[in-house]
Amino acid sequence: MAQVSARERRYRYVGPAELKTVVRPGSGGCRISSAAEFGGWIAGRSAAELAEPFTFVVDTDGVLRLAPRRSEHVACAGGGMVLSAGEIGFVCEAAVWAVGEVSNQSTGYCPDVTSWAAVARALDRAGLGRPSGLTHEVVFRRCPDCQEHNIVREGDFVCVFCGSDLPQKWNVDPTA
Repeated sequence: MAQVSARERRYRYVGPAELKTVVRPGSGGCRISSAAEFGGWIAGRSAAELAEPFTFVVDTDGVLRLAPRRSEHVACAGGGMVLSAGEIGFVCEAAVWAVGEVSNQSTGYCPDVTSWAAVARALDRAGLGRPSGLTHEVVFRRCPDCQEHNIVREGDFVCVFCGSDLPQKWNVDPTA
């Protein structure tokens, strides 16, 4: 098992409830904990699938889970909590697979950009080359006034729904 800190933030699903209700036990994304598992999984992907990013989560065991892009993150996670979630794309050069792009873009979990550390550990564990950080960072905040989830764009910490100021620190899950 990957070294997961007891203090590391776990993200609860905060998206639409109806998406979580259709998740069935054992229906999570493919667990990738080694280079061999990744090799077997990637060999089964079509050219069309490889042309776009995949949905990913890092589960609470620190293991990467992968699913087709149009999959919901909560389904990829089997309905459980995660250490990170987003989209990930792979490139193959000289018969070696590596991550070409990775983001924390998941409106179901809204993970903080600091969740990169969990992604990096999971990718290292799976033997995948990776960038030094997220290639596309998404900043999520919950409005303290109207409670809506927001994506902060260009450093403008203002709620797009009600115009209130958004906090500088991650606050999406009110139970965290």
